[in-house]
Amino acid sequence: MMNKEQKKNYIDEMTKQFENSKAVMVTHYQGLTMPQLDELRSKMREHGIIFKITKNRITKLALEKTKCKDLSKYFSGPTAVAFGEDAIMSARILSKFAKDNENLKLIGGIMENEILDQAGVQNVANLPTLDEARANIIAILSASASKLVSILLARSEKMSNLPPENSETKPKE
Repeated sequence: MMNKEQKKNYIDEMTKQFENSKAVMVTHYQGLTMPQLDELRSKMREHGIIFKITKNRITKLALEKTKCKDLSKYFSGPTAVAFGEDAIMSARILSKFAKDNENLKLIGGIMENEILDQAGVQNVANLPTLDEARANIIAILSASASKLVSILLARSEKMSNLPPENSETKPKE
C-alpha cells in the first residue's frame, strides 16, 4: 500500500506524463508474464517510449487535471500505459506485440489531442512513420523527375532523327 505522500508523488508524476506526452496508449496486460512485460518495455524504450503499469484509481485522479481526462473510461482492470512523442511508433510496437501475445489488448489512446478507440489505435499503427512518409515522398518526386528527363531526352532524340527541312527531297524550282 502507498502512503499519502507516495500517492501524491504518483499523481504528480502521472499528471506530468499525461500532459507532456503527445501520444498515450492504454492497454490491458492480464496474463502477460514478467519476462514478456520486460521485453515489451525494452522494445518501447528503444524508441523513447515509457511503458508503465498503472494504479487505476489514483491514475484517474491524475487524469482529471490533464488534456487526457477523456481516457479515464479505459482505466479498469490490469491497465498499462505507453507515453511517448510518436503515436505511430507506440501504436505499431503495441499492435505487433499484441499479435504475438494475445494477452496484451489495445484499449484506446490519445494522439496529440484526439481520443482514439481500439480501432483508431489500430489505424494509427498502420500509418507510415514520419521517416517512411518522407522516403515515399522523395521516391515519388525522384521518379517523376527521372520520368520527365527521359521524356525530354526522347523528344530531343526524335527531333534529331527527322530529316532536315531543306533537304534534297523537295523539288527545286
